[in-house]
Amino acid sequence: MKDAVLFFSFIILLSSCKDTVIQRQDISLNGTWQIAKTDSMTDIPVQFNSRIIVPGLVDMAMPVINDKNNAYNNSVYWYKRHFSLDDITVPVVQLKINKSAYQTRVFVNSKLVGQNARSFTPSLFDLKPFLNKESKENELVIAVGCRNNLPDSVANGHDFEKIKYIPGIYDDVKITLSGFPFISNVQVVPDILNKHLRVVAEIRTNSTPGDMDIKYIVRESVSKKVIAHGSLSSSNKSGVALQNADFTVNMAGCRLWTPEDPFLYDLELYTSADNTKTRFGMRTFSVSKDKSLFLLNNEPYFLRGTNVCIFRFFEDPERNGLPWDSKWVTKLHSRFKEMNWNSIRYCIGFPPEKWYEIADSLGMLIQDEFPVWTGGKGGFEKIQKGITSKQLAAEYQEWMRERWNHPCVVVWDGQNESVNDTTGKAITMVRSLDLSRRPWDNGWAAPVSENDVIEAHPYLFFRYFDGKNPSAEGYLKDLFSTIRMPDNDPNEHSPKQNRQRYLNPVISNEYSWLWLNRDGTTTTLTDRLYRVVFPDAITADQKFEACARNTAILTEYWRAYRKCSGIMHFCGLGYSRTENPRGQTSDNFNDITKLTFEPHFLKYVKPAFNPVGLMIELWEKSYSPGFEKSVPVHVFNDTGEQWNGAIRFTMINGDKILSAQNIPVILGKYEKKVIGFKIKLPRVKGKYQMEAEIKYKGESVISFRDINIE
Repeated sequence: MKDAVLFFSFIILLSSCKDTVIQRQDISLNGTWQIAKTDSMTDIPVQFNSRIIVPGLVDMAMPVINDKNNAYNNSVYWYKRHFSLDDITVPVVQLKINKSAYQTRVFVNSKLVGQNARSFTPSLFDLKPFLNKESKENELVIAVGCRNNLPDSVANGHDFEKIKYIPGIYDDVKITLSGFPFISNVQVVPDILNKHLRVVAEIRTNSTPGDMDIKYIVRESVSKKVIAHGSLSSSNKSGVALQNADFTVNMAGCRLWTPEDPFLYDLELYTSADNTKTRFGMRTFSVSKDKSLFLLNNEPYFLRGTNVCIFRFFEDPERNGLPWDSKWVTKLHSRFKEMNWNSIRYCIGFPPEKWYEIADSLGMLIQDEFPVWTGGKGGFEKIQKGITSKQLAAEYQEWMRERWNHPCVVVWDGQNESVNDTTGKAITMVRSLDLSRRPWDNGWAAPVSENDVIEAHPYLFFRYFDGKNPSAEGYLKDLFSTIRMPDNDPNEHSPKQNRQRYLNPVISNEYSWLWLNRDGTTTTLTDRLYRVVFPDAITADQKFEACARNTAILTEYWRAYRKCSGIMHFCGLGYSRTENPRGQTSDNFNDITKLTFEPHFLKYVKPAFNPVGLMIELWEKSYSPGFEKSVPVHVFNDTGEQWNGAIRFTMINGDKILSAQNIPVILGKYEKKVIGFKIKLPRVKGKYQMEAEIKYKGESVISFRDINIE
């Protein structure tokens, strides 16, 4: 690579850029295609009797063409459409398929253009040698196969909790017409301290020696106001086919990007025959020197978020075309923000590119997880037995090149819950390519760098799935009376030889084990749990309330003791699979089309994620009548602003308030305190409730505890 790169030595020349001629033309091929199914990857079908929308999945074809039993084993699905080009003399005619699964082959005018077995990164093809003469229609056919026919040498997206791996062209398709010098990739690197933007543009030439000029414009994305512009030039005397233009733009007075203020800019680049635009935000994301916190724009920042399992949602019975409906996707992310979430792990696979653009504009931080999940020791060798670190690194590189200008993407996540050496070696091979130096997550394997992230999945309720029953003291005492570090992480699955803990910051991005389907039925992982822990929760509504209350308690617990730098609920979007074979997890919507949260979840879990939160530290199963009790209430501030308020502590019986206390509190930025309340418990036996409440920006934030007086 280094031998093919000539680094420019430039003088930045300020220019109005008004004389720039725009050369690039992008032709979207999204829309209605023809589709057919065969059992051969080489023979193009003669008849195409169904229609399908691209992007989407093959189960969206009308009339339907997938098997009656929804099996996707050995079939090949052929997409066909026609296109015409007014000018075929342009040097660059490139087809880009953002993402398609599984095993993609492209034909133009019945000739094989090329193929790509990778399912989670873009496919690029040079169409120019295969085109008909000017203005004559061309036939484009794209074949996609099934997952089980993939070679061992590529990631296959294995998920222990999926039953369908539905093929399809599931992201945008376009043809790009342009000339040389052609801008094939751009990486922007914000420098918020010096108010500069480093730009590294990869430029392909036609190998003809000569001077090359580049012009740039930086605009505010919404207002289109120009805030910087200039030009630079270099001599390509040797006719190198691939060059890197590496220069700096002055961003004095720039506005930083945060989830609270997702301010975006556009960078426009021009050569004499090409132009491109990339959107970016001025933001940095790193780990503090003591490894205890994340830093967003060099300030402490706590992640509070959720997960999206897009490939599980692909097999949801109510999915239809929702993942490709921009209004629905925008509303989904807006609903997440309403839950006080500022971050999402795109879990075990990537959604369409539009999702990242929406996350950029709405302000969500993304932990972007590559689809590798093979479990504990030996799992990788069994499930991904043919893939090497070098091959995986090549897929990582394509992923990074596609995603590295998105301000929303702050953590590269190389795998989920897997123990192996391959992913770590692959991370080492590619991490230097990201000039913004985002941290990486290596799942259950050892972190590659001390400045990386480790993910923990501390499923405290798992013990009741695994055969245990609550003790006589009750499940709250069992689970919460000990202040613990999050477990089910690399410290457990890939420990150091000296058994010392990894000091990396922890994201607890799975922690509930309380899943219910959208109709209130239990999943295969929670059947036993609800029987033995919540035997009185008979109806769907009672189960939903138990789920929501205890998810809130878990969230408070992991936030209050500050053992995690990030807390992510699992999961914000997945499947709800109630028919056999039943599903293992689910999300918390009761109407996925309208994106209506289950009401108890909204009532209890939203406050638990409030930027200023609180927790009643009380875990006993029952108390004696008239007992005097000191009740600690933890209050914690995730924000960079001081919070002034009061905690109102009440004892309630039904609708009646039995006692109430107010204690004023001042919390400095990022501070936490424990406030003690003295209370005399009721003399009458029965069921009561304690509430600790604060106000944050006009909203009530309440921690609840049920109290049994016996």
